[in-house]
Amino acid sequence: MPSVSKFLCRALAVVALLASSAGIPSAVAASDDGARVTAGADGLALDGEPWWPTGFNAYQLATDWSVNAGCGAMVDLDSYFGALPPHSLTRFDAFQALAINRFTGLLDFGPMDAVFAAAAAHDQLLVPVLSPQDGACEGNVFKDRQWYVDGWTTPPAVPSANAVISFRQWMLTAVTRWKDSPALAAWELVGEPETSTCTDTSCSWTTRTCAAGAAQVLREFFDTAGEQLRAIDPRTLITAGLTGGGQCGSQGEEYEYLAGSPFVDVVQYHDYGADGVPLPGDQWNGLQRRITQAAEVGKPLLVGEIGELAGSCGDLGARAGSIGTKIDGQRAAGTAGALLWAFVPDPRPGECTYDIGPADPLWQTIGS
Repeated sequence: MPSVSKFLCRALAVVALLASSAGIPSAVAASDDGARVTAGADGLALDGEPWWPTGFNAYQLATDWSVNAGCGAMVDLDSYFGALPPHSLTRFDAFQALAINRFTGLLDFGPMDAVFAAAAAHDQLLVPVLSPQDGACEGNVFKDRQWYVDGWTTPPAVPSANAVISFRQWMLTAVTRWKDSPALAAWELVGEPETSTCTDTSCSWTTRTCAAGAAQVLREFFDTAGEQLRAIDPRTLITAGLTGGGQCGSQGEEYEYLAGSPFVDVVQYHDYGADGVPLPGDQWNGLQRRITQAAEVGKPLLVGEIGELAGSCGDLGARAGSIGTKIDGQRAAGTAGALLWAFVPDPRPGECTYDIGPADPLWQTIGS
């Protein structure tokens, strides 16, 4: 999701990355056997037919204030999924914190079960994001480099409203529970992962540095966590929710190194700050470079977030036209789909936001 600032870290030597990849299996792609959504060098397919999905990020779908602490406003799930064009794709927060009953402190899957059930009832597709990089809606603890080394396997010292089990345990629990849902398109382990080192007692987008070996740490996380996920669910795609703009661990050639993981089937790019420009960024970390890198490893690239501000700082109709230009240009350039940031049921009036409400003209844009 967008942040106030996403500074770039120092680039690492490609030769070191290649040397450190020794011993990793060459290919362990998701099995096509029984999978609704499959991936290849030419893009995505749904039920065996070419599929170029559009849709929304709708992070608060699992919010249910009668059960959990929530993440934003509650959504009428049937109204949301029923209003989408057929076979749209929605990326949503499936964080452990949203599966904890705020009254009992125990795991309660009811709100997430409802999301999968509603999506399936309307034949829509989902990408559940299992944890956020910045900790939003899950305790606001930014994930540092050490989390990707071993923190993801470590249970909380004291169970809380944000976590009662380790991320690894949550991943395996979630995958076991929803792997057979007909609405499931792909798993995403962490939204916008990066292996930064904190510069003070707290870590955030603005207080971090990038140490040598960051890409190797992130690759090992993808390889190890992905292998464990695939052991339970061999059919469903795994998407790396990379921001793609040169973040720590995925700068320059590191992006292709990560995309080469045998447990990454679809890569991502998140597009902010270049209104109306289909292929933003520079020659090292821009979208065109990422499309080329994805093609070189034979994997599709999903533009997992496209965000332009509107409200008090811009006209909704003009934003819809600008994003429509982006989508058309990105599709022509070889991307595999586009998701907009972000649907909310209650857009904030008079504020400059990325909010996309139920009546926003962007609904027509994704349906065209």
